Amino acid sequence: MVKFTILFRNAVNTERNEHVYQDFLALIERMPDVQRRQANTVLGSPFGDSPYYRVLEVYFNDFDALNASLRSPAGQEAGGELQRLPPGSFEMYFADVYEETGSKTEIHAGFST
Repeated sequence: MVKFTILFRNAVNTERNEHVYQDFLALIERMPDVQRRQANTVLGSPFGDSPYYRVLEVYFNDFDALNASLRSPAGQEAGGELQRLPPGSFEMYFADVYEETGSKTEIHAGFST
């Protein structure tokens, strides 16, 4: 599984950005092959305030499905919606997702816990 993550930075015009975010979210829901999405509201960080106020994670079975979805008419429309935000107000990345339930990562020799 792979995911497409969009991190939305705190904005000067929060109301305008929130309208764009909500429209963008609706467009993401129309994209093909989306397996699930997680819409997150950032509460803060261990270091205090966070530079982000929203994080959206959109999951696909594989990178080919993600790429095809972004190139689809709905994906292109969603991308156009993001362009309504001021430059530098969001970041994006793709990630390979590894999930495991109820297990622990082994600690390598020489490292202590």
